[in-house]
Amino acid sequence: MEDSKIIIEKIVEGIQERKGSKIVIVDMSELENYVCQYFVICEGKSNTQVAAIADSIKDYVRDEIRVKPYAVDGVANSQWIAMDYGNIIVHVFQPEYREFYKLESLWADAKLTEIPDLD
Repeated sequence: MEDSKIIIEKIVEGIQERKGSKIVIVDMSELENYVCQYFVICEGKSNTQVAAIADSIKDYVRDEIRVKPYAVDGVANSQWIAMDYGNIIVHVFQPEYREFYKLESLWADAKLTEIPDLD
């Protein structure tokens, strides 16, 4: 659990490095049937920013704590990029795709923590 919190901290720093916004951490560890322990969800305004945020997360986490994602998907169109860190799945959305899929509401019984935007 402690390792997950450190990884999440570095993921958030990587998101903020590229001005990702509306960061939400979804803690599913108390639920009975969860997919993973945590989702980290954020958004970027364009394909370019979504891709840059995902690259920043990958680089930041690798450089700071030597952890690499198991898989990254969605880079080809950069509308929604998912990054698998085992117990943590990161979702980087463009706003319209985040609104459409509404992952936070799918896991509404989980603990949601909003991280304030830096700007």
